[in-house]
Amino acid sequence: MNIGIVVHGPNIIDSGYALTLINLIKEYGDVSVRLGGTMGRTAVIDNSLEDVIDISRKLVPSDSLKIFHDDNVDVIFLLNYGKSVVTGQVFGYKVYNHYKNKIVDNNIPIIQIERPGEADGSVINWAFKSSLAEEFAKKLNLGIVTPEEVYETHIKNDNDTSTQRIIHGVSPGENIMVNSVVVGKSTSDKLVLVAENNHLVDIIGGEIKPHGVEKLGEIDLNSAIVKTGLLRKAKVTPRVLNTTKSDEFKVAFLDHAGEDVYRFKDSSAVITVGDDTTLISSDILYRFNIPIIGITDGDLDKVVESGFKSKNSVIFEVESGNDDIIGAIIREEIFKNKEYSNNFESIDEVEKEIIEIINNRNIKYTINRI
Repeated sequence: MNIGIVVHGPNIIDSGYALTLINLIKEYGDVSVRLGGTMGRTAVIDNSLEDVIDISRKLVPSDSLKIFHDDNVDVIFLLNYGKSVVTGQVFGYKVYNHYKNKIVDNNIPIIQIERPGEADGSVINWAFKSSLAEEFAKKLNLGIVTPEEVYETHIKNDNDTSTQRIIHGVSPGENIMVNSVVVGKSTSDKLVLVAENNHLVDIIGGEIKPHGVEKLGEIDLNSAIVKTGLLRKAKVTPRVLNTTKSDEFKVAFLDHAGEDVYRFKDSSAVITVGDDTTLISSDILYRFNIPIIGITDGDLDKVVESGFKSKNSVIFEVESGNDDIIGAIIREEIFKNKEYSNNFESIDEVEKEIIEIINNRNIKYTINRI
């Protein structure tokens, strides 16, 4: 039997269940494992699982499912550890329906194993039924939940439209991230995102963050990736990889979506704009021993528990509301609106150039060197 396994998110990996389940599934046939999502990459690295879970490509979970579908495997397992039973089951429903829209023949069983080890953990057999679902439920002491039950319990009354989207499993006080940008904070366990003309305009059950909404720009509310709370909960010891760097000093530029920083893992340094982008980017790049030069303004929402920073990193904190302004000037003057610059020989040179840019605008700032 050929089996595809899609692992989603850091929690299933950090808990140790990803590896346990992969080894259990291996007893049933030949397995191929790939990651679905982005933040799980760091967990794969920290847990030394690169040779077990394929993290070579940035794929949303439904794309990972489709790859296995196109490879014509016999069954696909979806492994997830949602922060609650609601978020986990709704996640599976959304992923499965996105997947259905990408394929022609819907003829491969998809078995979701959700929150293993928890009293409310479950096994859900999406698509064609497979006896493996019941078998794994018994082995893992998990309940069986049907797709119909997920729909009736969580989805039936949603009434999502192109202008409104209900977000499930939210607790008050959590950050709300849309396409990797923090756009607000929840004030209720009932949350609705509201859009007009492809722009987020309101959050019912939450406080909107205008600066974040501005950075977000245009969105398709139905397909947008929405996350709430911490991106990774586990207290971890980061694993620094032994990587070979080019002798050429190459600086990259990132002004949003810190999760995308993996594409810069061969850089000598990365300039990051925004408090949360800097926090996420520095944490990820720590694994590759890459320093960051962060442009922040103290407006931190803390989307990860700890933000590790490589030696020689430099954090500029400018006056409130000026990080994006300085970032735009850096992009235009230093990078000529490109992602990379080869015009420097050291991080000290980059720092001096940024100081000159800030001083020319008479903006107050402080510097924190790591």
